Amino acid sequence: MARSGVEVVRLEPTRRELDDAAVIAARAFHHDPFFEFLSPRPLLRSRGLAIYWRSILAGLGGEDRLLAARDAGGRLTGIAAWVAPGAYPQPAPVQARQALGALRALVPRPPALVRGSKYLLAIDKVHPKEHLWYLELLVVDPSMQRSGIGGRLQAEVMAEADEDGLDCYLETQNSDNLPYYARFGYEVADELHPVRSGPPLWTMRRKARRHA
Repeated sequence: MARSGVEVVRLEPTRRELDDAAVIAARAFHHDPFFEFLSPRPLLRSRGLAIYWRSILAGLGGEDRLLAARDAGGRLTGIAAWVAPGAYPQPAPVQARQALGALRALVPRPPALVRGSKYLLAIDKVHPKEHLWYLELLVVDPSMQRSGIGGRLQAEVMAEADEDGLDCYLETQNSDNLPYYARFGYEVADELHPVRSGPPLWTMRRKARRHA
C-alpha cells in the first residue's frame, strides 16, 4: 500500500482499541524465537501473547505515546508504544498489573514463568538510568509488513527526541530486527543471555542527532 494510504494517529486506550492492538501484537510476535521458546504450542502462544501485550499497553499513561497506523478504511495495521523520558520504571501499581498479565499469559507453562522472569530481570538491570525515549513495542500486522509503516510509527518520537537531545532505546530478541533498526540509527548496546538454553536478547540505542 502507498504511504499516503496509511495514517499515524494517537490510539485511544479504550477496551476495544487495546484488544485490537493486542491481537496485532500477538500476530506479529507469533513466530518470534523468544516467544516460541517460552510457549512452543501455537494456540497457547497466541492466547498468551494477546494477554501479555494487552497488559503492557494498558499500563501506558501520562506522557507516554501509544501510536497507531490505520489504513484508508480505518483498519488498525500497526502499533508503537513509547515510554516517555523519566517514566521507566513505571509506578508500582502499573508494574503489578503488568506482572499479573504476564502470569496469566504464562501460567499454563510454569517453566516459562521462571524463564520469562529471568529475561525481565536482565532487561531491567541494563535499562539506562538517564532520561530517554523507550520504544517498548513496535509491531506491524504481518500482512502489511515491509511497507514503511514501522518507520512512520517511529518518526514522530524520533524527531522530538532529536529536537530535545534525547536518545531512544529498545530491546529485541530477533536477530532479523538488528539491521532493520540500524537503518534508523540504532546500535547494539548489549547482548544478553539470561537463560542458557534460550535465545539471546539485544538492547539497542539510538543517539540523538543534533541539528545544526
